[in-house]
Amino acid sequence: MLTVHHLNNSRSQRVLWLLEELELPYKVVHYTRDPESNLAPPALEALHPLGKSPLLADGDRIIMESGAIIDYILRRHGNGRLLPAPDSDAHEDYLQWLHYVEGSAMLPLMLRMYTSRLPDQGAELQPRITDELNRHLGYIDSALEGKSWLVNDSFSGADVQMSFVAEVAPLLHTLDRFPNLAAFRNRIHARPAYHRALEQGGAYAFGPAH
Repeated sequence: MLTVHHLNNSRSQRVLWLLEELELPYKVVHYTRDPESNLAPPALEALHPLGKSPLLADGDRIIMESGAIIDYILRRHGNGRLLPAPDSDAHEDYLQWLHYVEGSAMLPLMLRMYTSRLPDQGAELQPRITDELNRHLGYIDSALEGKSWLVNDSFSGADVQMSFVAEVAPLLHTLDRFPNLAAFRNRIHARPAYHRALEQGGAYAFGPAH
């Protein structure tokens, strides 16, 4: 039985969604952010020194990092689903998208979030942050031109990983200039497994409007 150590309003919602897409059995251990600091509770440090979520437990193995967790679930438990064949060109594209999300695309979004808490909102940095946001969101938008999903126009773990960018971006920047990314977000929110995952994970600030 896989166990997801799930923090509310976090990237770990993606892991629940992936497990629902695969219809795999799992259990959820819920954690709640500190209401003042918005940080994860110290209880997560008992599982991993960084005290971050998501964490996936598979027997005695604890896996951190969303991309690594998605890759692990698909390789070990996916039976070939949502994962291009390992010897295919599509698999190389899949790996690039899987790592690009957290390695590059999330950085300007996180900078926007953190600077927004400064007294002057990091005014001197905002032009550069905006430029980087437009660059990365524009890149993703272009990659989705004329298709529904990132890799061979077939739904995969790369789309699950990218979902958090599509959900957070409208809160920190805008998707008005990026219609393909906005449509991608709507397709994600329309999937039945996505809604089943919301039922498992609880309140999620970045999901579809109700």
